[in-house]
Amino acid sequence: MTLHADAAYVTDAISRLVRTNSINPAFSGGATNEAAVADVVTGLLGNLGMHVERYEPLPGRASVVGRLPGRGSGPSLMLYAHHDTVGVEGMADPFEPVVREGRLYGRGAYDMKGALAGCLAAVRALRTAGISLAGDLLVAAVADEEFASLGIEEVLRHVRPEAAIVTEPTELALCLAHKGFAWIEIEVEGRAAHGSRFDLGDDANLRMGRVLTALAELERDVRARPAHPLVGPPSLHVGLLRGGTGESTYADRAVATVEWRTLPAVGAAEVVAEVQGLVDRLAAADESFRATVRPKLARPGFELPGDAPVARALRRAVAVVLGTPPAEIGVAYWMDAALLAAAGVPTAVIGPTGAGAHASVEWVDLASVGQLAAVLAEAAVTICGRAG
Repeated sequence: MTLHADAAYVTDAISRLVRTNSINPAFSGGATNEAAVADVVTGLLGNLGMHVERYEPLPGRASVVGRLPGRGSGPSLMLYAHHDTVGVEGMADPFEPVVREGRLYGRGAYDMKGALAGCLAAVRALRTAGISLAGDLLVAAVADEEFASLGIEEVLRHVRPEAAIVTEPTELALCLAHKGFAWIEIEVEGRAAHGSRFDLGDDANLRMGRVLTALAELERDVRARPAHPLVGPPSLHVGLLRGGTGESTYADRAVATVEWRTLPAVGAAEVVAEVQGLVDRLAAADESFRATVRPKLARPGFELPGDAPVARALRRAVAVVLGTPPAEIGVAYWMDAALLAAAGVPTAVIGPTGAGAHASVEWVDLASVGQLAAVLAEAAVTICGRAG
């Protein structure tokens, strides 16, 4: 029997989630959080008969996990989505869901409240079909994915499933890898003086020019390195550049922040060491050159072996629901799948179709959310097993 999602339920669930402002406070100057959407999700999970736990490492930064207890001894499976969003600049009515030509528009519809509705609809499909699972089925709706991943880090302190499916949007392709990243700050020292006193001043901004020239050479070298078969080559860029206090003042310091997008097997320490080596070579060539390298934030890449049970279960589920196996991809952007995998949880990624993540027009394809729900339900049966 092929499982099916309730289309009306899908639309209603996404609409309720989109109507709830859950802008990550990093995008609102601290004026918003995920508390209200966690309340909504708690109600939706409870209506499905799930046992719900709430995890809140900081006030308002709430994640919720619903558990449908298994009736046997099968493996547990977590269906993951994040319920925070980015800001709403440029959007006319971001929290009023609009359905048009099979698409639902609104902030978070694609990234990733539509996928969260798909996780909920998967549980509903199983319950409607009267299927009992041997292992526990969990739905995790987490905070702070869009900034620092406080949500999944807190959830993993309390919950450790035996497999996970992250439902970030993939156009129903099976994602088996994504890049990591490292933010690295380089601070170059100068000496402040009035602009007329070249004899006293030492311009940190001009000294930073040497760093930027060396980084440009390194960037070309990095992109020429062997590419990963799913995510392509590594890359780096200078995301932030700051220096100086006024037009008539020699800058006493200049700061550049490098973002290095790493391949799954490359750790942050390795790329920080390369940047440190670049600065050391500049200092060796000029004893007056002084600079400090500081790692700011790093996240690992992610890769799942193609023969992992969760990957095999999703291939089978997509073939059952869509009639053909899924495309298999990797992506350049980062997601919480890496933290689940780093915690020892075999994790695969599949999500709905849409567009407009972080953009002023955002939408999710409703039919694809229904298909995702059916895929997740089929995969849950395979992974958790049937009870009885």
